[in-house]
Amino acid sequence: MTLKTTIAGVMSGTSLDGLDIAISTYEKDERRWSFEVLAAITIPYSDEWRNRLSSAFTMNGNDLMRLHADFGTFIGQSVKQFCQEHHLKPDYISSHGHTVFHQPSLNYTFQVGSGASIAVASGIDSICDFRSTDVALHGQGAPLVPIGDHHLFGGHRFCLNLGGFANISFEKDDERIAFDICPVNIALNYLSEKLGYHYDDGGNLAAEGQILPGLLDQLNSLSFYEINPPKSLGREWFEKEFLPLINGTENSVKDILRTVVQHIAIQISNVLFLCPGTTIFTTGGGAYNNLLIEVIEEQVSRHGIHVVVPESTIVNFKEAIIFGFLGALRINRMPNALKSVTGATRDNTGGCIYLSGS
Repeated sequence: MTLKTTIAGVMSGTSLDGLDIAISTYEKDERRWSFEVLAAITIPYSDEWRNRLSSAFTMNGNDLMRLHADFGTFIGQSVKQFCQEHHLKPDYISSHGHTVFHQPSLNYTFQVGSGASIAVASGIDSICDFRSTDVALHGQGAPLVPIGDHHLFGGHRFCLNLGGFANISFEKDDERIAFDICPVNIALNYLSEKLGYHYDDGGNLAAEGQILPGLLDQLNSLSFYEINPPKSLGREWFEKEFLPLINGTENSVKDILRTVVQHIAIQISNVLFLCPGTTIFTTGGGAYNNLLIEVIEEQVSRHGIHVVVPESTIVNFKEAIIFGFLGALRINRMPNALKSVTGATRDNTGGCIYLSGS
C-alpha cells in the first residue's frame, strides 16, 4: 500500500475563475493523514475557455465530446508546464474536471476533461470521474470534499466552502455530514457580469445596493431549503429555480446583488442550528468577498460562532488539495465518498485511472 505519494490535484469550479492546480504530498502514519503543498497556481480561463465551458450544457453530443477531449488536453498541458517550471514530477494527476451535467435523481453526472487526454498530454498517470460510482450507488455524487475536511482539516467544527455553491461539512453523531447550502459565486458572478465585471471584487458592487425584502423572502422560500440532507445543487437547479427570481425584478443589479448576499448569509446561518460549534473554517473564492464574510459573521455570531478564514493557499486551493487527496485514497483503494454525506447505499471508492504509457 502506498502511504506517501505526490499528486497534482486539479479543480475547475462552476464560478469559472480558472483552473486550480495544487501539487501536494500526502502521507499516512498509524494515526492520521497529513499533507504539504509544494506548489499551487490558478490559471485564469481565456474568454474562449470561459465561453466553451459555460455553454457546454447546451452543446450537441459531437461538440460536447470535442470539448471533453480538448479540455483534458488543456489540463494535461497546463499541469505538465507547471511541473516543469517547478521541477516537480508528481506520481499522479487527480482531476475533478468541470461539471456540465449533475442529475443524481436521474442517475447521471458528467464532468468534462478526458482522463485519457490528461494522461497523454502530461505524461503522468491520471485519475478522474470521481462522482459516477457514488451516483450509481444511488448517492448524490456530491459533495466529495468532506472526506478531506475530516482527514486533513478536522481541527475545525464546521468547514464551509464558498465556491459556485456554498457547501458545509461537520461531524454529527460520529458521522461526517455534508451538503450543498445555496448558490454563491454562480449567482454573484452572473449578476456582476451584467455590470461588466467577471466578479464582484471584495463585494464592493453589492455594498452599493440595498436589500429588497420581497425578493429576499422569495429566495428564502425556495423548496430546496426545506429538503433534509443529503442534497446537492447543480447548474440545472440554478437555471430553473434561482435565475427566474433574480431576473424577474426590475430593481437595480446592485440591489439584487446585495439581496443575494443577505440570502447566502441567512441560509448558511440556518444550517448551523443542526449542530453546536464555535468556528466555521471558510475557504473558496467567496472568502475574498469582504461584504459577504461580514454579513455571514453578523448572522452566525448570533449562534456563538465565528468565521475563520485561513491563509491564502488554503483559501484558494483547498478543493484542489482535497481532490488530490481523493486520488491518494483511490490509488490505495480506500473509500473516498461517504454514504453519510452523499446518501449512497455504501461508502465507495470512485475514480477512473488512465495510464500515460510513458
